[in-house]
Amino acid sequence: MAGELRTIVSAIRVVFELARMGDLAAHVAKIARLRYPAHAVPTEFEDSFREMADIAIEIIDQARVSLQERDAKGAERLTEIDSRMDDLRRDQFTRMLADDSTISVEGAVDVALLGRYFERFADHAVAVGRRVIYIITGTVPEGEDWPNA
Repeated sequence: MAGELRTIVSAIRVVFELARMGDLAAHVAKIARLRYPAHAVPTEFEDSFREMADIAIEIIDQARVSLQERDAKGAERLTEIDSRMDDLRRDQFTRMLADDSTISVEGAVDVALLGRYFERFADHAVAVGRRVIYIITGTVPEGEDWPNA
């Protein structure tokens, strides 16, 4: 009975996390659309955002598989993937704020917003992983690696 209740409560939370991830993806698309035909991402940040996009695909796939297969170890991997996203986000800020940065104000705003959207997307995937672990074990992972998105 307790396991079924955990599953029901967690399913509600997972749906919220997935909906929020969809909202964040829509925000990314909106910025791209607003800047069209120009690019929302300055040239010097394109590689960083390509990597963020790859990580976003990887993390949502891992979250899906861990949920579908009730794989706690797979859910734990989400924090490792998320840390790569966090590293990219920190690197973007370091590059934007560097003394030799030539990024425009508009470009800096776009990089800051887009980077935040990708970073939060990954945080919500980690929150799905927390719920998967809770469903399986009955305990919720805690600590700085497990943001409560």
